[in-house]
Amino acid sequence: MRIIHLANHIQLIGNGIVNMMIDLACLQAQAGHEVVVASSGGEFAELLASHGVRHVHLAQSRDPWRAPAMLLEFNRLVRRFDPDVVHAHMMTGTLLARFGVMRRRFVVVATVHNEFQRSASLMRFADRVVAVTQAVAASMATRGVPPERLSVVLNGTVGTPRLAGVPMPPSPQLRRPSITTVAGMYQRKGIHDLLRAFARVRERFPQATLYLVGNGPDRAMMEALAEELGLGDSAQFAGFVGNPAAYLAETDVFVLASHKEPGGLVLCEAREAGCAVVATRVDGNPEMVGGEASALLVPAADPEALAAAIGRLLEDHAFRAELAARGQRNLAAFSVQRVCEAYLQLYERTIDEWRPSRGARVRGATSYRGMP
Repeated sequence: MRIIHLANHIQLIGNGIVNMMIDLACLQAQAGHEVVVASSGGEFAELLASHGVRHVHLAQSRDPWRAPAMLLEFNRLVRRFDPDVVHAHMMTGTLLARFGVMRRRFVVVATVHNEFQRSASLMRFADRVVAVTQAVAASMATRGVPPERLSVVLNGTVGTPRLAGVPMPPSPQLRRPSITTVAGMYQRKGIHDLLRAFARVRERFPQATLYLVGNGPDRAMMEALAEELGLGDSAQFAGFVGNPAAYLAETDVFVLASHKEPGGLVLCEAREAGCAVVATRVDGNPEMVGGEASALLVPAADPEALAAAIGRLLEDHAFRAELAARGQRNLAAFSVQRVCEAYLQLYERTIDEWRPSRGARVRGATSYRGMP
């Protein structure tokens, strides 16, 4: 098949949407398909090229005044590449692919990553709408996506090509006991709840250290809260780390305190690293951790419950080890190979459903069969 992926950028900034798309594009090219990624560019261009994926510059913007140039460039790309599938990963790309060509001969597949955004409703115009968890699918169904056009492909990072051949980063030499989160510095990530929970944890474990790996627009606000809580250097703001594997390998407890989290890839990474996980019971988190038996799940926006869960794991070493071991089970369901195969099957199914009604000429619709 010929596949175009549309995303706003391919920057190495810890964006889960971009990371998932990069993994998928690389594995599809590895399986013998012709793959193009169209975006405004970024650091992943070299990795894509090494896997035989072509990157084409296509700036995507919500600004109306940029629409004519965007449409012109997209139509040029379609004429040159003649795709079977255009796979959009954000709202702008979905609308561009669905309405940007007068007589299209390709199907439009849209993956809904951040369904909490109001603009996600516009992704229902794709021929196939893919949710990254069952929770996201349920939300999109309430927004009017017919069940016959709605599918679920669970996110996964196990075996990611983004880290293939990349040596483990140097040890950050975490102080013990250590608690780590890897998250963008946004209020929806619940960083303020984690800081308040950690202040309570330190009353029982004064030697504990919290490591906050990530960056974002609310970082200054979070740093100010840490100072207000008197956390001092026991709360370490590490900033963005391209490969947080060393932090995950050394931490005692991994925490994701999000208020909204459709399908957090970092939970796969934490499980694969052997972390004991505490996460909020919201959206796709229960699915991404493998259920209640594999992680401690707590209500969102509840620092006391969060502190109690962290404290339990710091206090009970045997239980912490058992929980970490449970988290490492059934990780094959979160492999990038499984994600790739699931999407290729969905492409074929969508092409088969779309062709009779549209008279589309689609090449190589079954070419995924025989993938390695």
